[in-house]
Amino acid sequence: MALKETIEAGIKDAMRAKDADRLRALRAIKSMILLEETSGSNADGLSADAEMKILMKAAKQRKDSLDVYVTQNRPDLAEKEQAELLIIEEFLPKQLSEEELTTRIAEIIAAVGATSPADMGKVMGAASKQLAGLADGKAISVKVGELLKK
Repeated sequence: MALKETIEAGIKDAMRAKDADRLRALRAIKSMILLEETSGSNADGLSADAEMKILMKAAKQRKDSLDVYVTQNRPDLAEKEQAELLIIEEFLPKQLSEEELTTRIAEIIAAVGATSPADMGKVMGAASKQLAGLADGKAISVKVGELLKK
């Protein structure tokens, strides 16, 4: 079942269960999917890769908002963002642990033949493609920087 149909079924279930947080998060995802579908370049539907990018973008938005709300001491808003983030993460593949991320990036560095921080662009290009959906882009960047400095 495509992501859009899964989300629509989830919206119906959330309405029946009167789960406001879940309903809000699923409606936000559906809105992002509809915007992407009507953008013109996706006339025949979204690919799995495009759906993954939408989910990653939604999760990143929630994380960024959560950080801002925590910094500004707004626990009421932070709690809503945290709830939505957890729901969005249900649709994402399991994220890599710190050790798994280190191992995978070390393999990518070896495959690309990078030896210094000057090669970060080559490594990031390959790592971003291979680890899409499995790790946050910021975490990948930090880990690549750490490993290339050694």
